[in-house]
Amino acid sequence: MIADDHAMVREGLRSFLSLSADLETVGAAADGREAVALTHELRPDIVLMDLLMPGLDGISATAVIRRELPSVEVVALSGYLEPQLIADALHAGAVGYLLKDTDAEELHRAVRAAAAGQVQLSPAVAARLVRDVHVPTTPPQLTRREEEVLILLARGRANGQIARELHIAPQTVKTHVSNILSKLNAESRTQAALYAMRVGLVPVHAAAPS
Repeated sequence: MIADDHAMVREGLRSFLSLSADLETVGAAADGREAVALTHELRPDIVLMDLLMPGLDGISATAVIRRELPSVEVVALSGYLEPQLIADALHAGAVGYLLKDTDAEELHRAVRAAAAGQVQLSPAVAARLVRDVHVPTTPPQLTRREEEVLILLARGRANGQIARELHIAPQTVKTHVSNILSKLNAESRTQAALYAMRVGLVPVHAAAPS
């Protein structure tokens, strides 16, 4: 589902997404309140959410959707590279943040990956955020397995993919991810991925669509 207050942007995104047979746009909203209502009605896998909209803005709408419909992933799609805006969107529960100059192919990849719960950040967004990530004076003590999971998480792998690559059970991956977030004092997989990039475990571009 698409949420943007500009009709031309909504139609452009719909056209972009229609180029892939496996992606279907089920609805479009012109503001945050309509986005929340349509998400409840249509139950899409992904909401592409503009952030600056009249009435209920995209950040507030994202928070409501993630709280009330946690199975629906939200990807922020914005023309702005403001650190606070990016941080607010991710804090509200967006699984990623893409810039509106993202091309059609990258958008397709990002939507598919976000549907699997993978972190999706435009390279410029990742680079901006990494600079602001706080690294504690005493680094958290991750086990070797937790570090392996963190690296794959930061590279955009979903839990099932991590389980297959490390030859462990999906439930074990969930436990490792939970422990990682606790040790890093992180609220989301995205924050954990940014930490991994900040300390050099993965390149800054690793969380971008690929």
